[in-house]
Amino acid sequence: MCIGLYGLRLGDTWVLELSENFCFGSWQQLVTHPSPPARSGHSLTRIGGNRTVLFGGRGVGYEVLNDVWFLDVYEGFFKWVQIPYELQNIPAGFSLPRVGHSATLILGGRVLIYGGEDSARRRKDDFWVLDTKAIPFTSVQQSMLDSRGLLLNMWKRLRAEGYKPNCRSFHRACPDYSGRYLYVFGGMVDGLVQPADTSGLRFDGRLLLVELVPLL
Repeated sequence: MCIGLYGLRLGDTWVLELSENFCFGSWQQLVTHPSPPARSGHSLTRIGGNRTVLFGGRGVGYEVLNDVWFLDVYEGFFKWVQIPYELQNIPAGFSLPRVGHSATLILGGRVLIYGGEDSARRRKDDFWVLDTKAIPFTSVQQSMLDSRGLLLNMWKRLRAEGYKPNCRSFHRACPDYSGRYLYVFGGMVDGLVQPADTSGLRFDGRLLLVELVPLL
């Protein structure tokens, strides 16, 4: 899933299998139905076991997406599963769809979403937690659903305190070994490329450290 020739967004899934001595690798395309729609600028995060989560991106119509898909692997078989969820706990004035964000596995097996852009290309500096433990691996219990069959309590917005860097997109992020600290590097931020420009963007070259503090 990325942008191919002539700006075409792709929806194919590939696996790279490395040799035992890591001297070479071989690609294998996974053909599954259903599968996520074509997109670019999404995130793909392994969350442990045989499960990987895909979130967001920009679709073929340039729309910014907020869908969640799991790629399950079992005994050599691959299967994409879309996870429907309820947006009622998203505070007013905030939007979840985004592209060019980072998605990092942190302490507790949760996925931390940071930054990115919305459909109006506004860059963001917010943090969201996708609680993958709220999503069952097999069957969905009725108590976890609302009246429309959507999962509840999957998303939570985190409050940021202290120094706040520029809003950014298409940066990179990774956790430390403990899962309590997040390293963020680079990305596109709002700023003037030339002094005469009225608006624009620039690339940021700083390395940032975010400490994740549990609420007591």
